[in-house]
Amino acid sequence: METLVWIGAALTIAGVIGLFWCILKVNAARRENLDDEALRARVQKVLPWNLGALGLSALGLGCVVAGILLG
Repeated sequence: METLVWIGAALTIAGVIGLFWCILKVNAARRENLDDEALRARVQKVLPWNLGALGLSALGLGCVVAGILLG
């Protein structure tokens, strides 16, 4: 079960890196001083990536918890 913990930790780290990437993309779009519609379009492009990264980190944390409980 130790392997499950390490796999979960790797998934969590990958998800957190994805979340930071999304933050950087939205901050870059905000710094460009776009109008409201253009900024909204940029944020909508990043939203699926944000949700995917959040889901990946949640899945990883679930694997860590399962590995700890089963080990």
